[in-house]
Amino acid sequence: MRYDIAIIGTGPAGLEAAITSKVRNKNIILIGSKDLSRKMQVVEHPILNYLGLPSVTGKEMAAAFTRQLEELGIEITEEKITMVYAMGDFFGLQTSANDIIEADAVILATGVTAGKPYAGEEQFLGRGVSYCATCDAPLYRGKVVACIGGGASEEEEAEFLGEVCEKVYYFPQYKGDVSFRGENIEVIREKPVEIKGGMKAETLVTDQNSYDVNCTFILRESQFPGQLVPGLAVEGNAVKVDLQMCTNLPGMFAAGDIAGQPYQYIKSAGQGNVAALSAVSYIDRKKREAGN
Repeated sequence: MRYDIAIIGTGPAGLEAAITSKVRNKNIILIGSKDLSRKMQVVEHPILNYLGLPSVTGKEMAAAFTRQLEELGIEITEEKITMVYAMGDFFGLQTSANDIIEADAVILATGVTAGKPYAGEEQFLGRGVSYCATCDAPLYRGKVVACIGGGASEEEEAEFLGEVCEKVYYFPQYKGDVSFRGENIEVIREKPVEIKGGMKAETLVTDQNSYDVNCTFILRESQFPGQLVPGLAVEGNAVKVDLQMCTNLPGMFAAGDIAGQPYQYIKSAGQGNVAALSAVSYIDRKKREAGN
């Protein structure tokens, strides 16, 4: 099944994009967390500048957004998107389960990803660096791999690596207890610094040691936009967009924190609305051209 619009992200930008697209009678898929943006869930103080919702907390705002989604019959698909490919007249969204979702247009609303790629990460992507354990673990059956976990939600993929690979070095980049069923998964509290190699990645360097591995799996809650979408124009951690929220890739739009500062709920929602209207216009134009 191919959707008209795939929206990635369930913060204010993604939710507004989904609502506007739905109102404009487009067949959409909204991908993200049913708990919505973590950024909203942790805000317990009143937000004073959101029009129509005076003095509500982030949690209360999330509850209001959820009710509106339910009223419009918009469901959230909980999938992790590891890569988005421009396929000419449509986009292919690869999930961590190694499935492909097809859409004529895509709206990126994944928020801002803090930090920057590791040294060597971009150089060795596809040559000993992977963002998807489910997709690429079979390539390293019986091998030694490293796994950098950006959050506790990544532990399931690390567990799967342990079932396939001979040895897994797991580097959690978050606090809290970490344990695995597999005895071949070693938890190491060190900070990855660089990925080195020749024709392919061979070594993960941390702030304390070096580890010889056949592959380094980098599992983040969300990827940097340049890694998520090959060929996407970015500046720092932000996607380059025009006033219509268009990116350099026809049919791809971006809104919210991923499009740069200021990081404000009201700004994100407004950009989500613009991105959706632009995506609707793009699809309608394609249909008219196809009919000529």
